[in-house]
Amino acid sequence: MRRRLIAAATVLAVSGLAGVLPAVADMAHPTVVSDDPVDWTPHILDGTVRAITVVGDTVVVGGDFTAVTDSDRRNPQRRQYLLAFDAGDGTVRSFAPRLDGPVYALAPGADGTIYAGGAFRTVNGVHQRGLARLSLADGARVPGFAASINWGDVRALAVSGARLYAGGTFSQVSGVNRTALARLDAATGAVDAGFDAALTGQGLPRVRVEDFALSPDGNRLVLAGAITHVRGVARPQLVMLETGGPNAVLANWYTDAYRQTCDGDYATYLRGVDFAPDGSYLVVVTTGHDSGPGRLCNTAARFETTGTGRHNPTWINHTGGNTLYSVAVTGSAVYVGGHQRWLDNPYGDKSAGPGAVSRPGIGAIDPRSGKALPWNPTRSRGVGVRAFLATPKGLWVGSDTDQLGREYHGRIGMFPMP
Repeated sequence: MRRRLIAAATVLAVSGLAGVLPAVADMAHPTVVSDDPVDWTPHILDGTVRAITVVGDTVVVGGDFTAVTDSDRRNPQRRQYLLAFDAGDGTVRSFAPRLDGPVYALAPGADGTIYAGGAFRTVNGVHQRGLARLSLADGARVPGFAASINWGDVRALAVSGARLYAGGTFSQVSGVNRTALARLDAATGAVDAGFDAALTGQGLPRVRVEDFALSPDGNRLVLAGAITHVRGVARPQLVMLETGGPNAVLANWYTDAYRQTCDGDYATYLRGVDFAPDGSYLVVVTTGHDSGPGRLCNTAARFETTGTGRHNPTWINHTGGNTLYSVAVTGSAVYVGGHQRWLDNPYGDKSAGPGAVSRPGIGAIDPRSGKALPWNPTRSRGVGVRAFLATPKGLWVGSDTDQLGREYHGRIGMFPMP
C-alpha cells in the first residue's frame, strides 16, 4: 500500500518514551470489521485521499484535495493536500501546513510529528522537495530534518526505529544517488550511506517503487514497482530485501510470477503490497487491463514469506479485468480496494464470469482460502481506494468518491470493529 499502516496505540505509547518507533505491520484484527461505517468522520470535498496515518488521537490524511467539512456537512474549511482530525469524533484540527503539491505517503513520527512524501516542492514557503517532517501541533517543519529529493516524487514511507524508508521515482536524495529507494536517519533525514539497493529497470523509462511494505520485525522490505533487476539479479516487479543490517541485501526469496506481461502500456502493473501482521505471508494487488485464470493482471495474490528460493502464489483472486489499488492484511481478512466490480472472477472479462461475486469498489478475502468473504459494504467505484489503515478501532478507507457503505462519506470513512 501507499501508506504504512501503524497501530495508533503503539504510536502513542512509544512516541513519548524513546523518541523512535518500532516497525509495525498492519494491526491484527480478531474478526472482520462491521460493514456500517461510523457517522462522525469529516467529509473531504474534492480530489483523492492517497495516504492515512494515526498519531495518538489524531488521524492525518494526505492527497490532492483542497477542502474539508465536518460530519454534518457544515463549516467547510480549506485544507490543501494535508489535514488532521480527532480520531474519536472527527473534529477537524487546525493543522494546516502549506505545501505546493500533493501528498502520496504518510508515516507517523516520534514526539507528535508525521513524515509526508509526495510531489510537492516547497513546505511552508521553504524549498524541500518530496519529503518533510511536520509538527502536528502547529504544522511547522521540524528543525533538523532536511531531506529533499531531486525530482519525481515519494510514493511510500515507513519508519522502523531510527530509520525512515522512502520509495518513489527520484534518483537522488539530498544530493546522494539513490534510485527510487532510500533509507534515511529519521531525525535528520541524512541518507544512510551503506544502504543502496541499486535498483534498475532494463528497458523501462524509469525505475519506480510504486509501493512497499516493511515486515513486523523491521528486517524485511518488500518492494512493488517498475523494477527488473537488483544489483544485476533479475527481480521482475517484486523485490524482497533484508534490512536488519547496515546494507541493503537481496533476500533469498523471489517469485517470477510477475515476469508475465499484461497490457504493454504498463511499466509495472503492481499497485499495492502488504505483510500479514505476523509476517508469515504477504499479499500483492494489481492492475493490468487483461484478465484470465492464468494471469496475474487485476488480481490479489498471496505469497508465503517463509522458505527460500522461488515462490509461487498460494492463491489468486481475480476481479475479471478491473484494477485493485490498495490492500490491507489484518489476519482475519485481506481487504482490497480499487474500481473492481467483482471478486472470485477468473473467467470474467469486464463481465461476471462463473462464480463471480459482486464487490463494487471494496471487498474482503479470506486469507486462508483466497475466496471472497461475505463482507460487502459497497462503495461508489470511481478510480478506486488509494489508502487503507487498520487500527485497534477498525479500518480507515480513503478514496476519490463519496459513497461508502451505502452512505455519504466524502473520500474518507471508517468501518469499526463489530
